[in-house]
Amino acid sequence: MSSYFPLKTMWRSYFCALVATAVLAAMNPFRTGQLVMFQVHYDREWHFFEVIFYIVLGIFGGLYGAFMIKWNLRAQAFRKKYLTKYAILEATLLATGTALICYPNMFLRIDMTESMEILFLECEGAEDYNGLCDKENRWRMVFSLTLATIIRMFLVIISYGCKVPAGIFVPSMAIGASFGRTIGILVQAIHEAYPASVFFAACQPDVPCITPGTYAFLGAAAALSGIMHITVSVVVIMFELTGATTYILPTMIVVGVTKAVSEFFGKGGIADRMIWFNGFPFLDNKEEHTFGVPVSQVMTGDVVILPTTGYTMRHLEKLLLEDRYQGFPIVEDRVSKILVGYIGRTELRYAIDRVKRDRTISPSAKCYFSPPSNNSTLDPMTPTTPAASTTFEGMASSSVDFSRFIDSTPVTVHPRLPLETVMELFQKIGPRVILIEYHGKLEGLVTVKDVLKYQFKVEANEGFREERGPVLSNNEERLWGVMRSVGTWVGNKVHSASGGRIRLASGETGGRRGSPRFPQDHGNEHVVEGAEDEFDDGVELEDR
Repeated sequence: MSSYFPLKTMWRSYFCALVATAVLAAMNPFRTGQLVMFQVHYDREWHFFEVIFYIVLGIFGGLYGAFMIKWNLRAQAFRKKYLTKYAILEATLLATGTALICYPNMFLRIDMTESMEILFLECEGAEDYNGLCDKENRWRMVFSLTLATIIRMFLVIISYGCKVPAGIFVPSMAIGASFGRTIGILVQAIHEAYPASVFFAACQPDVPCITPGTYAFLGAAAALSGIMHITVSVVVIMFELTGATTYILPTMIVVGVTKAVSEFFGKGGIADRMIWFNGFPFLDNKEEHTFGVPVSQVMTGDVVILPTTGYTMRHLEKLLLEDRYQGFPIVEDRVSKILVGYIGRTELRYAIDRVKRDRTISPSAKCYFSPPSNNSTLDPMTPTTPAASTTFEGMASSSVDFSRFIDSTPVTVHPRLPLETVMELFQKIGPRVILIEYHGKLEGLVTVKDVLKYQFKVEANEGFREERGPVLSNNEERLWGVMRSVGTWVGNKVHSASGGRIRLASGETGGRRGSPRFPQDHGNEHVVEGAEDEFDDGVELEDR
């Protein structure tokens, strides 16, 4: 894990970006001669009274992100529990339903990028789309845009996460653009109704005061920031897509308000929440924890250790056959447990294969893990970078020395070190395992999975995470029953209409065993570093 950004990497990144831009300009992917998806030119200045409406857009972005994250996670849980066996059927029904629902609406009928390009444009000097800029059609457009916003939000909730390649960036921007254009049209109508108001005193009489397209642009930025919980990146993305640099300050205001509202409802965008939902062993450095416990309460004490002497080649190969262990602490002996170093599974496997390739080794050959002496003429080796010049020609066939492949300086901490500090070590240094030692004696080890399991257990007891109560579970069961009844009815109709030639597949699916949110309690049993055993159900912390 890199902890700094070297200057040569920056120049390499600059060169890669230069080549990518040149290739993009030569390919002309949009057939417009432009490098951005849709070019927008705003030649009018914004007014300070519009900041109020920019704040409204920012509040919408924060509320939109919180609402979408909450209900999309519920849809994901329902899909994971009931629809795992019906991925193709689900995608087919979603595509069919989307086409039927979206076609009557003029803004849902066209592609989302084309829709945003239309909504971003100014009315004066631009091509009108189905009377979007006509005053006579103003309220019809407001109704159509509002309906498009609501329908698209619903479709994103139920479709994001299904088994089709799709994303969340463009749909969120389209939702924000339609809502922002609605706000812009309403503000324009208010200005035309009260042109002499003191509120609009900054407007010039012969120049259009309100540009609804700018509200669509800012609404798209607000929605994208709300769903992803990012700020600076949203500003850069919006300018890259549109090329509009006039509204820098309004965009920063909108994104700032969106960030504040989003943080009120919870930290982490939809990508972070999906990482948590799928149970990936990832420590988010944006979260702050105060557990108040030492690392000794989280560590695994029952660890498979390797003494410096006493193991044979047969014992090592038998140990490597078990996939639970991704590394082994090295101690002087099993009684004292004085820590000597650490060797990874990959490095040990490489060392064994290397010595077997160089010479014939008896299965009863003794293996030594003593660290190299200070007066050795050969440089010590870390387990991740074994030297290619290492040979075993000088060793007897009855013994093998693996000392050059051990890490003699692994990351170690005191048993009373706070768990928060250990989490910070995992985040900043990125070790696979941290060893716990007291006065040189090995006490145990801790991994990212151990820390996350303890974190989820504490949050479950405190009710920090959203609980799936009996009411919600009963509603899901009723919804699944209705869906199965409808599916059975449709299948019977298709079967009858085809004369028995077509029969839709049917089957029972009872969902996953155990709690859908948190792992089952396995008592005092521990999972050794990197383990993928029966307690994990084949995935990392997934059953939550």
